Amino acid sequence: MQVKKVIYNANGYPPLLSQLHDAPKQLFVTGDLDELLARPRVAIVGSRKISAYGRDVTAKLAGQLAEQGIVVVSGLALGVDACAHRAALDAGGLTLAVLPGPVEKIYPSSHASLAQQIVKQGGALVSEYPAGSDVFKFNFVARNRIIAGLADAVLITEAAEKSGSLHTARFALEQGKDVLAVPGNITSPTSVGVNNLLKSGATPVTSTEDVLHVLGLEPQAKTARAPKGANEHEQNLLDLIAAGTQDGAELQVQSGQHTTLFAQTLTMLEITGKIRSLGGNNWGLQ
Repeated sequence: MQVKKVIYNANGYPPLLSQLHDAPKQLFVTGDLDELLARPRVAIVGSRKISAYGRDVTAKLAGQLAEQGIVVVSGLALGVDACAHRAALDAGGLTLAVLPGPVEKIYPSSHASLAQQIVKQGGALVSEYPAGSDVFKFNFVARNRIIAGLADAVLITEAAEKSGSLHTARFALEQGKDVLAVPGNITSPTSVGVNNLLKSGATPVTSTEDVLHVLGLEPQAKTARAPKGANEHEQNLLDLIAAGTQDGAELQVQSGQHTTLFAQTLTMLEITGKIRSLGGNNWGLQ
């Protein structure tokens, strides 16, 4: 992956970061950072030890925000961060990862393939550390100021009482940005941090619309996304249905499939739960 070096206050350096009192003197970037910064951005961070609830909430919000054209910013860490990145990618969206070490040596190493997918899909990797640098404990807190700096708002989906993601929330407040938090189970240790944020005035989030409201954005109509077919014939029909064709007769005409093949393909799609009958020989995605 090609790495671009950007110097403080030089062309290409993010204006958002230049406003920080401890702005990075240099950035190392893989991917088109300028394109991402031209879009609305929300940082989604939280605990490394993610619960099932935290995973579900993070995936739902990150995926739906990505579908709305919002760039998901996070730190590529275990837990909430990785979940947010993957959900954005699965939704066909863009995501930006800020690293605690060089972009040439992904940390944690288990997320190397995730980092590659982020760039491949149009996202970017950012670090203030040059090639060959070691990853120290203080790098993680320093990384969080950049996450907050590159985002329009920071959303904490799950965080324990001493979660490092709370540093990101503090940086966001210092930068005058909105901090949002998802309410958690009051009996769960992994929710103490987010619930404390809410008691301190963070904006509660129970839906994607809550985040869009903070950003001053209106929800966009969703475009149906076709699931993956088992073969080219199934994919053909799935793509047509996703594009708005529901009438069975019209589906056969547009697909070009002969009657027997069309009937078999349609049946398999229904059996495997990828489409459903709407009645009157009309079909929709499941």
